[in-house]
Amino acid sequence: MATTKSAGSTKLGRDSQPQYLGVKLYAGQKANVGQIIIRQRGTRFLPGENMGIGKDDTLFALKTGVVRFSTVKKTGFNGIRRLAKVVHIDPVS
Repeated sequence: MATTKSAGSTKLGRDSQPQYLGVKLYAGQKANVGQIIIRQRGTRFLPGENMGIGKDDTLFALKTGVVRFSTVKKTGFNGIRRLAKVVHIDPVS
């Protein structure tokens, strides 16, 4: 019987790729059409005026303008009230 394990393939050494989530443009910054504003899992931020949402909940600009954040009161399905964070694009003329 061997007293030490023979040299072979290791069970460690695997690592997943980072997801690069988070806010990409902040309030007051200029956004172009199609530019990603927030990458998120779930709807932590909701799309507002001139904003679109992707199938992975990514928020992106539908018009060129300036990014603005706000909060609104939302009521959930159980009547639970909460403040929801909303992202808007104010168009530039």
